[in-house]
Amino acid sequence: MFKRPFIGISSHANKKLGNSITIIPTKRYSTTTSTPNEPSLPELCNKWDEKVTNFEVKLLKKKQGNDNKETPKKYILSMFPYPSGMLHIGHLRVYAISDALNRFYKLNGFNVIHPMGWDAFGLPAENAAIERKIDPNTWTKSNILKMKEQMKLMKVNFDWDREVTTCNPDYYKFTQYIFLQMFKNGLAYRKEAEINWDPVDKTVLANEQVDSQGRSWRSGAIVEKKLLKQWFLGITQYAHDLQADLKLLKNWPSNVKTMQKNWIGESTGTELKFKVNLEINDNVQKLDDYITAFTTRVDTLFSVQYLALALNHPIVKHLATKDQKLVEFIKTAEKLGPQNDSKMGYKLRGLNVYHPLVSNKKIPVYVAPYVIGSYGYGAVMGCPGHDERDYAFWVKANEDTHNNPVKIIKTIKPLNDDCEWTTPYTSKSGKLIIPNEILGYEFFNGLTVKEAQIAITEKLEKLGLGKFTTQFKIRDWLISRQRYWGTPIPIIHCNNCGPVAVPEKDLPVMLPKVTSLASKGNPLTFVDQFVNVKCPNCGHDAKRETDTMDTFMDSSWYFFRYIDPHNEKLPFDPEMARKLLPVDMYIGGVEHAILHLLYSRFMSKFLTKIGMWPNGGDFNGEPFQKLVTQGMVHGMTYINPENKRFLKPDELDFSKNPNNPIIKSNGKNPLISYEKMSKSKYNGADPKECIAKHGSDATRAHILFQAPISDILNWDESKIIGVERWLQRILKLCNSSISSSVKYDNQMAVLKSSKSLHNDEEVKFYNTLQKLLKSITIAFTDTLSLNTVISDYMKLTNLLYDNVNNASIDNQLKLNALVKLINVIYPITPCVSEEAAAIIVKNQNWNEELSRYWPDVEPIKQPNTVSYNVVINGKMRFIYCGSKDFIELHEGEIIKILTELPGGIKYLKGKDIMKVIVKKKVISFVLK
Repeated sequence: MFKRPFIGISSHANKKLGNSITIIPTKRYSTTTSTPNEPSLPELCNKWDEKVTNFEVKLLKKKQGNDNKETPKKYILSMFPYPSGMLHIGHLRVYAISDALNRFYKLNGFNVIHPMGWDAFGLPAENAAIERKIDPNTWTKSNILKMKEQMKLMKVNFDWDREVTTCNPDYYKFTQYIFLQMFKNGLAYRKEAEINWDPVDKTVLANEQVDSQGRSWRSGAIVEKKLLKQWFLGITQYAHDLQADLKLLKNWPSNVKTMQKNWIGESTGTELKFKVNLEINDNVQKLDDYITAFTTRVDTLFSVQYLALALNHPIVKHLATKDQKLVEFIKTAEKLGPQNDSKMGYKLRGLNVYHPLVSNKKIPVYVAPYVIGSYGYGAVMGCPGHDERDYAFWVKANEDTHNNPVKIIKTIKPLNDDCEWTTPYTSKSGKLIIPNEILGYEFFNGLTVKEAQIAITEKLEKLGLGKFTTQFKIRDWLISRQRYWGTPIPIIHCNNCGPVAVPEKDLPVMLPKVTSLASKGNPLTFVDQFVNVKCPNCGHDAKRETDTMDTFMDSSWYFFRYIDPHNEKLPFDPEMARKLLPVDMYIGGVEHAILHLLYSRFMSKFLTKIGMWPNGGDFNGEPFQKLVTQGMVHGMTYINPENKRFLKPDELDFSKNPNNPIIKSNGKNPLISYEKMSKSKYNGADPKECIAKHGSDATRAHILFQAPISDILNWDESKIIGVERWLQRILKLCNSSISSSVKYDNQMAVLKSSKSLHNDEEVKFYNTLQKLLKSITIAFTDTLSLNTVISDYMKLTNLLYDNVNNASIDNQLKLNALVKLINVIYPITPCVSEEAAAIIVKNQNWNEELSRYWPDVEPIKQPNTVSYNVVINGKMRFIYCGSKDFIELHEGEIIKILTELPGGIKYLKGKDIMKVIVKKKVISFVLK
């Protein structure tokens, strides 16, 4: 961690400089503690509002390279927001990051794409519209206007001419177009499926939207299971590529790639069949002859002690028709949700299976909620001897064995016989041991785990009871939603033709206008003029699809639309995609690690495959080169220690000690912590209020300074005073003698700072400047350590401030450094940068504005002198700064020069010198 430099400006600040700093009187610079004639920082930011928001700067072209060379592009994208009507500090953080990068690359001459739009469809708007009895379109558009006004306060330079809104027909027309391309390519299909049903919001939920307690991610309701005909997208066809290409994403956080890898869940293993043995006949519908299972550890096949089936396995459903206890078990287990790890199980009465290789061995069958019906075949083999979960399940299933030990079969043991053979033994390093009672497979004995997996699978293949295969945890993407406020699915259902695509010329399929929504659910089914249509193929009466699309469909391709937002014929021009994609830097919350990012990668790979992104193959269809996941913003939270209730600010008394308030009702001190901002905790912070008090520049700099981008930021507005003092100090520098005592060539600003350095102090000043410029530049281009950028800004400001009156440093060198400072702060504090530039222009008596550029980092210079340590009788006594050839002088000359120095007079004058030892940077004396 860096040490925060002193940045305070007060009545005592100039003591260090002997109060001799020269300040030119002006009314152009701002400070928070401004005089009546000076604007405050908020007023100053408002003064430069239009100029900085529109990036109206005069860029100085650097004379280097080929003038005909194409301008490099940089696509910087922050995740577009849902228009809730209110921006919070978290929004300000992500936009401060993206805008700083946007301005940095523009100063470096890049063609930067930095767009903004609105993820405008979805349940929140629909539910809000139901509560207020208004059209969700009216609610959404009103919120967008509010949020755009809030964004203006932040002074963010977005490309508003690229703005997209997903609920506008000119956008969802092409969401429908892309759906139809998937339909034509066999990726979009409709089937009956068991789904998660939210009884409160009355819509389908994806598995990802159900928590570990079986509750809806949004309403909190216990999710129900239903059979419905639904639309799916075949993301599983791309599952292998989606997982394999994660290794190409070198500039993605490793935790995000791990989450995606686990969600896709590619597993290579063995599919094997267990012959069914039904020992009772209660008029149960005939079952399949075999139960198919999948395992990645077929080497443990000889230790199988049970088979476990998912709650929705076809055999379980059949047997439930005659077993009421099984029905009750299923109802209880379904409440656990799809992500549980319960050890509960139900042994199926009268049903077992035969071991695939040991035909006389019967294996019991259980129903277990830990088995995922959609993974593999909804059946897994249980090996308590070699799996922790199977062991726990088997022990619980046999806990009523009257204190008899539970039998555990182990058939894999350590390679080294001296190693402990634990129960369960879960290592994948070991050798196969066939139990004595199993005959005919002695030749498997001693095989390693890998050898056994191959040999056993080959044996199963010969018997027709197994084969090598690959399975994925990920399921096809269910996009059907039974709600109004979403993109209509462009399909017409005809009794003669089946599902028919709406002709492209008829797109968009428009949502019918409503004045208000009366209840939750899908009102489209009751709008006759929307539902009743003619079949485009045969002309007979038909019905329009009334489901709308999952809103993740809208956000899975919006970054493509940004590159060509006004195209009326296509979602985007493939040639524009070739030039401007992929996104170079994508900034947003880690909470989108799985759904949004995975769906966007899938969509990009599909659009690459059908040729809409012509050079997408160069990037394996990966849309985001670098992913930046910013940490959450936490607010200071006050809790009543007596009842643990969250306290409102007006319930506290801050008058005696702002840092340690007391609760008005009981006089006690509250518990104080930082927690995720929310209305229920009364710990939110309104960026509008902060900007009004401190200005957009101080607010932006403060939010970046407080924590590294990926870390949680504990919001503490009281600390912003340090940033304000630093900004004031810059403006004071611009009003000092530096900006008026010498002339600055506005057209030759990129000349090297080191053109002529006359002494060691200038070399030291110059080298410190270059080190800071290098650190700042690397933070923007490589590390994204924007918190250390602010620190380096402050150090550079202090470097100039401390040397204002240093006559040993040429004012031309100082002025060049000051202009560099003004330019490098522009990405984060553009308004103060503009004000500082205006002061320079005024003091230089120009009729033009200051030319902008990003300074090159120049080589470090070596000083003209050397610091020699003077050591006397083994102790270092003083330092002498002399020329590099000082040690070449005659010994008598060296003694003469050193003895005339204050240190020499004290330690050498009049002493008997016995010996002088001269080395590179050390002169050592031995005295009698």
